[in-house]
Amino acid sequence: MHSHEHNHRHEDVKNIKTAFFLNLSFTFIELAGGLLTNSMAILSDAVHDLGDSFSLGLSWYFQKVAKKPRTKEYTYGFKRFSLLGAIVNSIVLLVGSVVILAHALPRLFNPQQPNVEGMLLLAVLGLIMNGLAFFRLSKGSSLNERVVALHLLEDVLGWLAVLIGAGIMYFVEAPVIDPILSIAISLFILFNVFRNMRESLRIILQGSPAKLDIEEVKKVLFEMEEVDSVHDLHTWSVDGEYNVLTIHVVLSKELTMEDQQKLKNRIRTSLLLLDVHHSTIEFELPDEECVMEGCC
Repeated sequence: MHSHEHNHRHEDVKNIKTAFFLNLSFTFIELAGGLLTNSMAILSDAVHDLGDSFSLGLSWYFQKVAKKPRTKEYTYGFKRFSLLGAIVNSIVLLVGSVVILAHALPRLFNPQQPNVEGMLLLAVLGLIMNGLAFFRLSKGSSLNERVVALHLLEDVLGWLAVLIGAGIMYFVEAPVIDPILSIAISLFILFNVFRNMRESLRIILQGSPAKLDIEEVKKVLFEMEEVDSVHDLHTWSVDGEYNVLTIHVVLSKELTMEDQQKLKNRIRTSLLLLDVHHSTIEFELPDEECVMEGCC
């Protein structure tokens, strides 16, 4: 059981590591292919993938750091470093998409015919390499993995667009197809980047986890006969997966220390089923005055 949990905890690091090496390897293939086919489009994408490789390397590093045990300086551990990797990747995606849009929009009015045969060959190879990396990361649960997967999805969609566009341009002279597909893909990526950035900012600003229902938490607690009321309820997430809760629970009657411990264990077990992984519970008696400012 411990071995299974250990492997599961480190699977995300292996996934990002695999994606990094696949992406870096294909970047060199792209550079060579762009030079051989004299295709500026392929060379431009090679530069884009080189930036992707840099951000993937950072994500791999941050995900490894996130596994370190907590210290006196970082009492919750290093889980939020994974979130830092997600933010860096989102910024790189944002800048990359804006650059692509800046180059694609003028080509709507002045389309250029690319090297179609070279595009077709590299598009097939790009789909295979990036598709494998995306498939590896698409099942990840951390925000960092999801943003890295978005990086790779951008590349998969990009190469799919190149394949379709090159296929059409092989039979029909319609170079305007290339910038149209580039713009559509960039807009799709920007939409997902803003969504992930919003989630990242919510975590940094200690907003309540989106998937944690506060009312459901209260409902579960009120079903326990020892609980009279609750207040000073706070929830936040460390990295988008590890959720934390603090709460003051007013008891319906005075309990022995042993019974209080049993009640705490029941509450923590119930909260764990609601995806609360770390809970701090303080008991109060019905006539006890709460001294925490703004808690009531």
